[in-house]
Amino acid sequence: MILKHLINMKRIFIGVKIDPGETLMNMITYFREGLNGERIKWTESGNFHITIAFLGDTEEDKVKAVGQMLSTVCTGSGDFEIIIRGAGVFKNLKDPRIVWASIEPSAELIRLFESVKLGLKDTGITIEERNFRPHLTLGRIKSINNNTAFASLIDRYQTTILHRQKVSEIILFESVLLNSGPVYKPLEKFALTDKRRGEVEKGRTG
Repeated sequence: MILKHLINMKRIFIGVKIDPGETLMNMITYFREGLNGERIKWTESGNFHITIAFLGDTEEDKVKAVGQMLSTVCTGSGDFEIIIRGAGVFKNLKDPRIVWASIEPSAELIRLFESVKLGLKDTGITIEERNFRPHLTLGRIKSINNNTAFASLIDRYQTTILHRQKVSEIILFESVLLNSGPVYKPLEKFALTDKRRGEVEKGRTG
């Protein structure tokens, strides 16, 4: 019975896919070359995304309810632009765990997050209560031997505009964990339609 329950679960999150341009990719190449030999699991560019809400293992009926909620939330919200600027780390430079690129503060992105959060609550799903810090994960760090070189790389790109992108949809992803690394499978896409159009353009990926 427990096995059947687990089979019907999907590990899901809601996010924005990032299509990296030349400046961002050049920085990542520079990081990878400068930190060659360090124990870092770099994110594949095809997996680049900004997480709006991570739901984790979710029952199939809840996944459908989340999709219905996102259809409503995205209607009339309108698209907007985000700017990726600078690099940083979680936890800290002395004991780094994740290297990331920062998303500049965006009122539209924050409003979208708050709408999704409220919609999830109405659906019966509560996400972790913490400040929304949108970022693009570049790599997960197991260990760093040369912290000085690492800090120098972070400092070099701290204020650089790395990428601009129009956000016209959000995606409900399934995270499939494989030995080779995670695969993020789009389950459903939700267009951020303009209020004047008044209808959701929804695309499904089979």
